[in-house]
Amino acid sequence: MGPHVLTHVAEVCKKLELGKRALIISDPTTLKLAGEDVERSLRRVGFNSRHMLIKEADMKTVKSVKKLAEKRRIDFLLGVGGGKCIDVAKLASFYAGRPFVSVPTAASHDGIASSRASIKGGKKPTSIEAQTPIAVIADTLVIKRAPHRLLAAGCGDLVANMTAVRDWQLAHRLKGEPYSEYAAALSLMSAQLIMENADVIRLHSEESVRKVVKALISSGVAMSIAGSSRPASGSEHLFSHALNLVTPKPALHGEQCGVGTIMMMYLHGDDWEAIRNALHTIGCPTNARGLGIPAKHIVKALTIAHKIRPERYTILSKGLNKQAAERLAKATGVI
Repeated sequence: MGPHVLTHVAEVCKKLELGKRALIISDPTTLKLAGEDVERSLRRVGFNSRHMLIKEADMKTVKSVKKLAEKRRIDFLLGVGGGKCIDVAKLASFYAGRPFVSVPTAASHDGIASSRASIKGGKKPTSIEAQTPIAVIADTLVIKRAPHRLLAAGCGDLVANMTAVRDWQLAHRLKGEPYSEYAAALSLMSAQLIMENADVIRLHSEESVRKVVKALISSGVAMSIAGSSRPASGSEHLFSHALNLVTPKPALHGEQCGVGTIMMMYLHGDDWEAIRNALHTIGCPTNARGLGIPAKHIVKALTIAHKIRPERYTILSKGLNKQAAERLAKATGVI
């Protein structure tokens, strides 16, 4: 991680002895932004490199990438781009039994280093278990060129760790669910890094990007240690997934999770205002208006969030009725 590390992609792949045939997954924008440089870098040192452009992160695309990887006897895949490119490369490589390298061009969520993939067309609206990248190569100058909204969304996804860990502790105490102190501590440290550096992140400098990427990678590692998304996904993520189901135009995943965290921290009886203030400072939405989502959809999502993943115990597991959901959203200024 750092400025100009894109030039080290071939060196890293060579050192890891991944094989000679590489497949780069990008979209048209990220191919120009970084994918072409990665492809040239790989070819220069003798890799047989090709790229595949994608439009959507859905199961159809994942299957197409897997089929091409097998047909061309690809040794490893590289996801070069934002969440869509990385998630498709992550899941397709998992299905094809190949390693994959994560080369993010934006820092909008912790998928850059986690084993989870958000893919449309799955059986559930939640993320799918895939595999952790064998390497993450994050060029902070490339990521800095992405809109600030994406960096702010990454921060929303990270502060979510605060309530995710509290939900996990609740499940451990009430349901006897296995709990890892180390994974939880690493996850909370990632969130704290964002809270403490909100003023720096707001500036959208190279240092801002470095701090967010560092936290996103730590959060991904925490999930790998836990063997699940527990350290970084709780009731606030269920709210976000529910919102995707009820609203025609959802906001970014991390933005929704950030707003969800404000409300879930209120339910946990903890300092929800500190979460709201940090997100506001960074430039991440803190209410329905900021998300561009009608108040009625916020309330509806809160009432159905517990049904999204009933096997995962959270502060929402008992369910909220419409009146309770409205009180919660109003008390926190979300509506």
